[in-house]
Amino acid sequence: MDTSATDGIASVVDAAHDSRDAAPGTVDAATNTVTVPPGACAPSTGEESSSLEGVALEAWRSYLQSHATIVRMLDAELISEHGITTRDYEVLLYLAQSPDRKLPMSALAESTMLTRSGITRLVDGLVAGGFIERVSCPSDARVSYAQLTDDGFEKLRSAGCTHVGSIRRLFLEHFDPDETGQLASLLGRLPGAGSGGSCSVE
Repeated sequence: MDTSATDGIASVVDAAHDSRDAAPGTVDAATNTVTVPPGACAPSTGEESSSLEGVALEAWRSYLQSHATIVRMLDAELISEHGITTRDYEVLLYLAQSPDRKLPMSALAESTMLTRSGITRLVDGLVAGGFIERVSCPSDARVSYAQLTDDGFEKLRSAGCTHVGSIRRLFLEHFDPDETGQLASLLGRLPGAGSGGSCSVE
């Protein structure tokens, strides 16, 4: 057996045991690493606190909880009234807003931030419902497109009335126009925030 490998593992284990007794955020002089206990935030390098509390914690927690609650309610209402989920709606909308109402499966996966297997399962359900059809690429057999059908467009249009109404009730009605504008500006700074497009079709 390679003793250098086992010695290396042993030293890492010993260092881990030693770090249990170290104060949060202390520096190990031998390894020049910072010890952070499980569940703690990484220590700051400047004047910012290493913990999340007060208004900062309230803002983050409120954002997470309200987002999860609103999406769950939007999902429930679409399923109840139209038999599709918010993910289904999102895919139908992306296709409706694309040239010829179709997108490569890879582009659809990227737009929805789903894995290839995840988007395949979702599209399978929409194909079974007659809302989407798969179209092969005539110039590249490796490329497969998802194309919105007429039934899919009608489903999207009818569900859009419910969806927009729910968005107004669950989100927009809690703010006046000035607050909504300010909120749009603030949220637009976040990673992944996009602009343009519509959340329904005419």
